[in-house]
Amino acid sequence: MTTTPRLTPREVADLIHDGDVVTVSASSGLGCPDAILAAIGERFQETGAPRDLTTVHPMAAGDMSGIEGMDHIAVPGLLRRVIAGSLPSGPSSAPPPRIWQLITGEEIDAYNIPTGALYQMHRAGASRQPGVLSKVGLDIFVDPRHQGARMNDVTPEGFVELVELGDEEWLRYPPLTPDVAVLRATTADENGNLSYEEEASRLAALDLAYATHNSGGIVIAQVKQSAARGSLPAQQVHVPGVLVDAVVVVPDQMQTTGTLYDPAISGQQRRPLSTLDPIPFSLEKIIARRAALELHAGEAANLGFGVSALIPHVLLEEGEERAVDWVLEHGPIGGVPLLDFVFGVSHNPDAIVTSSDQFTLLQGGGCHHAFVSFLEIDSAGSVNVHYLPHRRHVSVGIGGFADITSAAPEIVFVGSFTAGRRDIRIVDGALDIREDGPHTKFVSRVHQSSFSGAKALENGQRIRYVTERAVLELRENGLTVTEIAPGVDLEKNVLARSDAPLTVADDLEVMDQRLFHAAPFGLHLTDRAPHGRLLGHTAPR
Repeated sequence: MTTTPRLTPREVADLIHDGDVVTVSASSGLGCPDAILAAIGERFQETGAPRDLTTVHPMAAGDMSGIEGMDHIAVPGLLRRVIAGSLPSGPSSAPPPRIWQLITGEEIDAYNIPTGALYQMHRAGASRQPGVLSKVGLDIFVDPRHQGARMNDVTPEGFVELVELGDEEWLRYPPLTPDVAVLRATTADENGNLSYEEEASRLAALDLAYATHNSGGIVIAQVKQSAARGSLPAQQVHVPGVLVDAVVVVPDQMQTTGTLYDPAISGQQRRPLSTLDPIPFSLEKIIARRAALELHAGEAANLGFGVSALIPHVLLEEGEERAVDWVLEHGPIGGVPLLDFVFGVSHNPDAIVTSSDQFTLLQGGGCHHAFVSFLEIDSAGSVNVHYLPHRRHVSVGIGGFADITSAAPEIVFVGSFTAGRRDIRIVDGALDIREDGPHTKFVSRVHQSSFSGAKALENGQRIRYVTERAVLELRENGLTVTEIAPGVDLEKNVLARSDAPLTVADDLEVMDQRLFHAAPFGLHLTDRAPHGRLLGHTAPR
């Protein structure tokens, strides 16, 4: 094998041509090749080139917390189109990232494609297939009968197609054949072989490399360090050097948001769980506690960003931390997922698989439960998680949400019943709603749909919505209130605060009062029924 050249960030920026399609491996701050993206932006500011790029981001590059990522190249003239699963997000009080300003200002074309589908579009391009046929995205904003994944009005229609095959409806996503792939790894040897020993996820770097290499493009890798030829154990090489055209060494690259390096999230060291900070007693913790009651020991469960990420920490506090295997779309399985903008990595994971392979599990309904967030829920049980008018950057976009919810057998949506400034206290094991949020999240119709309640009922999925004051279930006759919190007035605090019509279950219950006290509430998960072929052969946990 020939020696793969080591170049500076600016030298690899010079390799990018006007009109190129550039695919980037990252997830917010996780695995972000930030130095290369910065160099592309700097070259444009100095020379006016490259121009009119299309960039592809299955997951966001950049985090609004010091790693600018795609904001380095979010410049009119430099960027013409973005195809993204997710985008940098942050609090509504913060200025929107520049990429969001370009999108909402109608200055670039922008498509928001489910992350798993985007990975598969790379695989289709790599193997010269005609595209990806998928049920993911049907009857939501991705469907061309709705917004067609378009994020603004200037974006052309027709990127995603509706097709019929075997009397069934499918969405067709086009194959991707990038001109440039920008990857991140830990180590590159002299032949360009890439290893990921200090990375908390490999994401789908290999898929991006295949798609680019096979279409005649160039693959560029940012790494922390170089190694001698032949010094990397073959089993540790994830992206082989035959796919890598140039390497940039950046010794101080961040492992993920706010983290230079933590071996407990890359699987190199197991740390005591006592090193994790306990989560404070709050309304969000109550929601997570109630959601945890949906679980059984021995399950594999998926988590989304937000309140649902607190659930593993509830189990840790209750001594049930090994009862459930947590599956994150980024790649970790097992361990305890971390919170906030470090979400996507796990403390002491049992395995870290390629993100694109993780989506094979998720799109096929391979997890027993999915716990995800919501911005709005409407009368049909449909959910909006990706679109908040006037404050678009509060959400990352659709991300892996549509991939996950399209097939998960049981979905639990978790979040607060209302939004905005409010004064809700927990007093003597009950809720005291002194001043409610001015905006209800239960609306007559969502602004845009990220999840179709009608499609879920058609698929036989079990859907629940857990809030601080009520638990609801999606039934054939609509949203049904099955539980209310102690201290809550059903009419005043639930029914009157919903713009969507709600039905009340005949056997309405009061939520377990133990959830509303600060002390651990004695959670014990019952075992999941074993596979029918394993009856009599299961081991005790």
